[in-house]
Amino acid sequence: MEIVYVYVKKRSEFGRQCNFSDRQAELNINILPNPELAEQFMERNPVDTGIQCSTSMSEHEANTERFEMETRGVNHVEGGWPKDVNPLELEQTIRFRKKVEKDENYVNAVTQLGSIMEHCVKQNNAIDIYQEYFDDEDAMEVTEEAPSAKTINVFRDPQEIKRSATHLSWHPDGNRKLAVAYSCLNFQRAPEGMSHESYIWDLENPSKPETVLKPSSPLVTLEYNPKDSHVLLGGCYNGQLACWDTRKGSLVAELSTIEFSHRDPVFGTIWLQSKTGTECFSASTDGQVMWWDIRKMSEPTEVVILDISRKEQLENALGAISLEFESTLPTKFMVGTEQGIVISCNRKAKTSAEKIVCTFSGHHGPIYAIQRNPFYPKNFLTVGDWTARIWSEDSRESSIMWTKYHMAYLTDGAWSPVRPAVFFTTKMDGTLDVWDFVFKQCDPALSLKVCDEALFCLRVQDTGCLVACGSQLGTTTLLEVSNGLCALQRNEKNVASSIFERETRREKILEARHREMRLKEKGKAEGKDDDLREEEPAFNLEELVTKAEKEFFDIIDSELRKKETEAMKNKAPPQKQPGLDADEEMEGGDHGEEEGDSAQSPT
Repeated sequence: MEIVYVYVKKRSEFGRQCNFSDRQAELNINILPNPELAEQFMERNPVDTGIQCSTSMSEHEANTERFEMETRGVNHVEGGWPKDVNPLELEQTIRFRKKVEKDENYVNAVTQLGSIMEHCVKQNNAIDIYQEYFDDEDAMEVTEEAPSAKTINVFRDPQEIKRSATHLSWHPDGNRKLAVAYSCLNFQRAPEGMSHESYIWDLENPSKPETVLKPSSPLVTLEYNPKDSHVLLGGCYNGQLACWDTRKGSLVAELSTIEFSHRDPVFGTIWLQSKTGTECFSASTDGQVMWWDIRKMSEPTEVVILDISRKEQLENALGAISLEFESTLPTKFMVGTEQGIVISCNRKAKTSAEKIVCTFSGHHGPIYAIQRNPFYPKNFLTVGDWTARIWSEDSRESSIMWTKYHMAYLTDGAWSPVRPAVFFTTKMDGTLDVWDFVFKQCDPALSLKVCDEALFCLRVQDTGCLVACGSQLGTTTLLEVSNGLCALQRNEKNVASSIFERETRREKILEARHREMRLKEKGKAEGKDDDLREEEPAFNLEELVTKAEKEFFDIIDSELRKKETEAMKNKAPPQKQPGLDADEEMEGGDHGEEEGDSAQSPT
């Protein structure tokens, strides 16, 4: 039997709100302490309790497979011929064409396919009037925002004995990695136990390097191969060249032999534009530039001695500090030397002496950086002593533009890859200067104190937004510049081009004037009269011609008078007077002609 109890309640009381009201507190129960229970416990004094204030977090990693790309060729062969017809035999193809053209279905097939082909041709020739052909060329408006930069990340040398960051190189595929070369450039002052390792950093993980490169000697330079992002080329402090393949690990894959390497540290390495992507060249302060192929690093394929006297003597060669090679000018490369001279060279010259084309001198010390303008390769930037200079290949005697002399030594510089009028420089006082000579030419558009120690190297990302600076203590600082410094301004290319052309013309005029003054000084030194007036050459020549003509005609007149006098003597000899000889008579006659009535001739 089921027991059911029904609760009865009014509908108005369902879901009713609670009505609270204030009332006096009342004690419901009071439990007193029990001393017997207290005896069962032991008092703990003091009491330590650990409390974790930070939030508990977990780390997760996801490693996605890299998309591998490879190039494959397609061989197109002429087809459509029957198996018994060889398309390379002209007679067979002509005979087969005639046979097909006589077929009745041939005309019908051509007529049917012709309309379809005509439709495709017309479709290809149709023009979309709404298509934007020059989306990338549209320049942005000039921004009113003040130039600025902010620090994104800092990569510190993990070694206890700090070394200088001497060279930087961006990963060519996406620029998400940065290779940094570490070494101590103080001759014979390297601390004992200094590590030789250099690193590849991931921009998202500044706490630990992604890849460790282990050379036999500290690296002075380090460059990614633009055609193969797994391959890196390094110039060692002992003069050797080392090559890495990151797929094979941290150890050196290829190393040049010490006998055929440089005698001084390798301060410059650059990949060349070649079909194989394995050619490069290096430069050192021993005065040599060497061509290499990383597939056979036993010895260089060619050596150029930087002797500007063209005698090819190594003891007279200039030490190389920096290199420049532009892929759009495949036969030219430039070298910045310790002596402040830029040497322009030709790769395709037959002899080593002919490889040195010309020189540009203007710096008082080593040229630490040289780079062509990415938009106008005829103009290039050099950084040395206390200034940065812009040169033109058309003006060899002096630079066309230069910065003021700074209080601190300049150590590196680079053009912006996206703006033709912007370049960056680093200084020994830890300052990064951003120059925009369209906006301001006397002072940098932005001067930023990056760190307290000296900045040694600089490299700009391909997008122009990120700048990496390496310091003396091995700290690499990643900076992001404002949008105004990394976005092409309206009409900036034309303005920069006109500035370069104007300054080049000005320097040519000054060079001609200086050449003329030197010739004048040389003429004075050779014995010319110092009191000659500095007048136009045409006026001096005319005066000399007039003077010569006058002297010439005076001589002719005097000769004519003598001849007339001798002729008169021969025809009618004069009669002598008593007490007068012939000479006195002639003398008296002459006086009579000259003095007129004052002296009468004798009768």
